[in-house]
Amino acid sequence: MIHSNPQPWGHPTSDYLPEYQVMSEEQLERLNADFEAMLGDLRENGELLGGEALGAPESSRLYRWSDGKPLVTDGPYSEAKEHLAGFFLIDVDSQERAEEIAARFAGPGETVELRPAMWPGGSDQ
Repeated sequence: MIHSNPQPWGHPTSDYLPEYQVMSEEQLERLNADFEAMLGDLRENGELLGGEALGAPESSRLYRWSDGKPLVTDGPYSEAKEHLAGFFLIDVDSQERAEEIAARFAGPGETVELRPAMWPGGSDQ
């Protein structure tokens, strides 16, 4: 999961991070090319199952149970500086491989969270 704190919100989130804004065009092109190559490798290996960028946190709607019925409120879920910006779903053979991939997703000023998915039946294996 990719966490970000850009203001204004937008994708790619790196466009809104100060660490990227000070980079030369050449540096940005190299990072983008490396990222696209990594995604291509993951697709080719069958390890990348999918991914999505998420809209601005303020566009979310929260659904909670209250007084025996759903209560709907505007998001975001928490009052935080960082929010979930998007995710990639990978299927790999080991925790070590997952950690290797997560480390490659993390760029300057970015936070990446690695978490197992719960497959049908409740197992995270």
